[in-house]
Amino acid sequence: MPEESVKVAVRVRPFNSREKARGAQLIIGMNAGTTTIQNPDAMNEEPKKFNFDYSYWSHDGFEERDQLLVSVSPKYDGQKKVFDDLGVGVLKNAWDGYNSCLFAYGQTGSGKSFSVFGYGPNKGVIPIFCDQLFVEINNKRASGTKTEFEVTFSMLEIYNEQVRDLLNPASSKKGGLRVREHPKKGFYVEQLRNVPVQSYQQIEDRMDEGTRNRSVASTQMNATSSRAHTIVGITFTQKSVNDAGQEMAKVAVVNLVDLAGSERAESTGATGDRLKEGAAINQSLSSLGNVISALADRSKGKKVKVPFRDSVLTKLLKNALGGNSKTIMIAALSPADINYEETLSTLRYADRAKQIKTSAVVNEDPTEKLIRELKEENARLMDAIKKGGLVMVADDDDRKEGVTDEEREAIRKELEEEMQARLEATERELGYMKQSWEDKLKETEGGDDGERAKKEAKKTTPHLYNLNQDTQLSGMIVFLLGPGSYKVGNNKAETPPEIVLNGLSIQKEHGIVLNDNGKVFLEKASSDAKILINGDPLVGKMELDHNDRIMFGSNHLYVFQHPQLYKAKPTNYVGVVTYESAQEEIAQKNGFDMTSNNSKEDMLLQEDLVEMIPAVEEANAISEELDQKVKFEIVVMSPKARGLAHGRTEVCMKMRNLEKDLEYIWPRDKFVRRKYLMQEMYQNYTEGEDWKLPDEKNPFTEPPDQEVLIGTVNVYMQSLAYLIESKEQLDITDYRGKELGLLDVELVPCHKNGKEIKEDDDLFIDHPNELVGRDLNFVVKLNSAMGIPAKFTGIHCKYSVFLDTEMIDTNRVQGTSSPAFKHKKSFNFEVVTSNLVQYLLNDHLVIQVWGTQKDPQSKNKAKKNTKEIMQAEALSKGRDVNGTAKQVSDPAMKAKFMFQFAVMKKRQERMEAKIAQFRKLVTTAELHNKARVETMVIKTVLNAQNAKVADKAIARIPKDEAAGNLGEETQKSGVCVVM
Repeated sequence: MPEESVKVAVRVRPFNSREKARGAQLIIGMNAGTTTIQNPDAMNEEPKKFNFDYSYWSHDGFEERDQLLVSVSPKYDGQKKVFDDLGVGVLKNAWDGYNSCLFAYGQTGSGKSFSVFGYGPNKGVIPIFCDQLFVEINNKRASGTKTEFEVTFSMLEIYNEQVRDLLNPASSKKGGLRVREHPKKGFYVEQLRNVPVQSYQQIEDRMDEGTRNRSVASTQMNATSSRAHTIVGITFTQKSVNDAGQEMAKVAVVNLVDLAGSERAESTGATGDRLKEGAAINQSLSSLGNVISALADRSKGKKVKVPFRDSVLTKLLKNALGGNSKTIMIAALSPADINYEETLSTLRYADRAKQIKTSAVVNEDPTEKLIRELKEENARLMDAIKKGGLVMVADDDDRKEGVTDEEREAIRKELEEEMQARLEATERELGYMKQSWEDKLKETEGGDDGERAKKEAKKTTPHLYNLNQDTQLSGMIVFLLGPGSYKVGNNKAETPPEIVLNGLSIQKEHGIVLNDNGKVFLEKASSDAKILINGDPLVGKMELDHNDRIMFGSNHLYVFQHPQLYKAKPTNYVGVVTYESAQEEIAQKNGFDMTSNNSKEDMLLQEDLVEMIPAVEEANAISEELDQKVKFEIVVMSPKARGLAHGRTEVCMKMRNLEKDLEYIWPRDKFVRRKYLMQEMYQNYTEGEDWKLPDEKNPFTEPPDQEVLIGTVNVYMQSLAYLIESKEQLDITDYRGKELGLLDVELVPCHKNGKEIKEDDDLFIDHPNELVGRDLNFVVKLNSAMGIPAKFTGIHCKYSVFLDTEMIDTNRVQGTSSPAFKHKKSFNFEVVTSNLVQYLLNDHLVIQVWGTQKDPQSKNKAKKNTKEIMQAEALSKGRDVNGTAKQVSDPAMKAKFMFQFAVMKKRQERMEAKIAQFRKLVTTAELHNKARVETMVIKTVLNAQNAKVADKAIARIPKDEAAGNLGEETQKSGVCVVM
């Protein structure tokens, strides 16, 4: 079997409207098969280069005409180009009887689904492949071939290591479908529905059905677009009679895979976090990366174990990557500078995949042989089960290795269960092979006409359709709104509503939609119902307009469409409503600035806000449903507010315990990890499983000894650049800019021996550049703090100076709001550099004040539940849709001005002292009737480091015989006149 390398194609996706509006900087370049990427933070560096089989530029060079992307530039690579290069090969492999796999990898929003599925008229590889397959089948049938063709279609989803059959979601039990292993066929999904199809239209209908099921699951939190893998399986069988009269079956299995998004993960969470938050996040992708790396090493001749069994995904892709398959990888890239790290990671991932080699063979056997092998295996399994399962032949070895009788019994039962499953699978396959193709088709006929009729009705009838972060999932749920009234609610209502929405914050009776002679109105059916229209809370009864955006509950986002209104005034409704634009609108209505596009930082901040606002709403809804007494709020924090001297403004999360009035600030990534655990808790709750967790595993809790950043103090160091001491009481401010106390800080310059420079020393630096090349010594003193809120204890400070990488920590002080740190730290720089001078002049020392929060008695004596507490807060604070907090002004500016004022005052005092010395010089010369003063004396007074040096130089004036008397003429050199 000849080996063949995995083919790798990289594709830069089309820009989205937000990127276009903000003018994102491009960092990707393509030339034939070479792809380059430029670090936007190091534009002078050489770009990194990668070579792949294909490189597709699809970012621009096109126009959108009725949603169809039409090329207007030779550089644009459209869907047809991608299919001609990649899909045609997959199609040929299927006809030749080879197994094939095509999978798309990349971060969320990079265009994986666009390449694999496409959208609207821009069909991707899967629909074009299926269409062309049946075109060729029909052509061969028309030519009179005697070969019989059979095509089956399957569609599954992997989320959190659980497999769901999207064509039969009801069969997916708790924990999902089982992945089994067959000695000859490898891993397979037990009871996965393979639907016989006989036309491309049937495949399209099945694909829509599977996608709708995926979308419904998404809104009910069984899966989300960025965390679920979707695998479309197509089995193509060609049956013919060979020259010996045997019926031959040539079978090709094609797997087309849209992988989950590889998310940005800037941090791994707080040190010491006791939750395994990352266990279920990108686990499959991490395992796939390990498999690809191991296979790449094996291709180089290294003997390594390939960890296919580490995840469900890698089990199912074992043949594709390490077995009998011809495999293609599409690496989807975002070209924007804000995604540099993720794009570089994807390119490196693809580079490793290109090194993998597979060995594919034609899958062709006589049908009689296949049936005979199935019968033989069936008989072997039946015989083994009758004899009591597998014989434990290694009993003595097991005992030597410490295997207990209970463990041996558990292994035996597991093996028997595996055999029983294999027996059932072979019986099903045997029965399936004996069935005629007509019988198989009859079992799956019907059900498609209704969906086609709904598509037609959308063109004339008002309706709602869903929006999803994954464009492939948008528009999959449609509610037609003909004349009459429609109740909106969940499936627990006594009278089933016409519009059923399940999941978070959806009431039994949530809303009412009324179509009255073509005018469509919406109103709440319950005071507890959450409904937003175009980002504003619904109040009373409101008439809906075409393209209105409606949020039901926490995560059901819909668009209202009224074909008649659009037809009457099409110019009033320009543009397409997207998930991102709808979420931006909600963010805007909650006070966040979504219009700024001045920098990369602004763009990244807005991206995070669009993602986090619905996530916060979802987390709060789960807390409310499970009565966790926790509320989350978005806070936009500058680096200084986070205790950093530099960095970018970031979206963080405030986690607030409503019962105990404790607050914790979480970085974005920690919140994302915790949210997926919250989703698992809620899923267990809805399925009636044991969902309650101990505090150490509960994603809504923090341990009692969890330290929090109380606030920060910004100490500007300009005074040290002039060798001036600084003693200040500075505000301790939290992330909101609120003053939480004072910190007594001193910066004191020193002599080499460590002795502090006193005021009497009067060492004067006219300009900080005079320090370059000299030594510099100073002391940082943190004496005490005062006025810190009594809720904090174990208070201490942390900071770092200049290029230090490790934080300096003070002692912890318990049981007081005015801790005395008595901290003193000396810093010695033997040679001052210009960088150090610039640091002293322009930078600042950030002192972080940390502590733990005391656990007070419950403030809510009446033991209100989470929902009641949130409602009470909303009433007291006014409108609060998403619980967001606004960005505050930078508290460091106040401290900066204070230090600048102190330095200016000190410098002014020194200048006045210097002027006084010159006045003394002039007065002395006049007193002794001197016409001139030596240049050396003037220079000494000018550069004198203290008054003693200046006085000593001035004392030379009366003794200068060559100075001459006032009014006398002299031509002696070496003197100058002081007027």
